[in-house]
Amino acid sequence: MPRLLLIVLLVLAVAYVAFRLTRDLRGTEIDWRGIGVAAVFVALAVYLSQVAGIGGVAG
Repeated sequence: MPRLLLIVLLVLAVAYVAFRLTRDLRGTEIDWRGIGVAAVFVALAVYLSQVAGIGGVAG
C-alpha cells in the first residue's frame, strides 16, 4: 500500500511539473538546436560507454 501511494504521488508530481513547464515555455523562443546537440552528446556518451566498457553514464 505505501508503494502505491508513493507511485501515485510521484505521477502527480511529474504531471504538475510537466504542466507548469509547458505553461511557462509557451510564450518563449526555444533553442531547439542547442537541445538537439545536448541530446546527441548524451546519447553519444552512453553509446561510447557501452562500446568501450568505461565511463559511468549508463552503468
